[in-house]
Amino acid sequence: MNFLNYLDLYFPYSTQILLTLCLIFFFLVSRKVTSKIVRKYGINREISLPRVIYTIKYFNFIIFVFCLLILGLIWDITFEGFSVYFLSFFTVAGVALFAAWSILSNVTAAVILFFYFPYRIGSKIRIIDGDNSVEGEVLDLNLFTMVIKVEDGDVVNYPNNLALQKGIKIKQSSLRKSKKILVG
Repeated sequence: MNFLNYLDLYFPYSTQILLTLCLIFFFLVSRKVTSKIVRKYGINREISLPRVIYTIKYFNFIIFVFCLLILGLIWDITFEGFSVYFLSFFTVAGVALFAAWSILSNVTAAVILFFYFPYRIGSKIRIIDGDNSVEGEVLDLNLFTMVIKVEDGDVVNYPNNLALQKGIKIKQSSLRKSKKILVG
């Protein structure tokens, strides 16, 4: 009789408890590792601290949902008795997600812009969008929008998802300035 069979015989939920403890350990370690990787990347790219924190929270949420799904598999949760409740929940959640689709796409775009963006705070850019083009200095890159100060002094909040879809021209003077900052 091996150890796990012995535990199952005398302690009926021991396997699930051990797997749950392993999953908790995985959750904590993966959060720590992900946080370190994103922080190091943010420091190397000179990304503002609030953007680094937003990105860490986003990845931690994804890890949490993944671990919850695995936890349900470990404990063999069946949904037969909950079908009416789940149907109602998913109906409401579907409507809410449809309404919040633009918010989710802005958050996802913010994560993409975190890891790849050729411009930074202080860059002079032009977003090419036909008659709705925006030209100015980037003041902030946050979770939902890019904050741009245009030439007449007004401040424009441009959604991150649209920034990924449109062409962005970076002024040469701001490229030279950012290279001087990075090089020394």
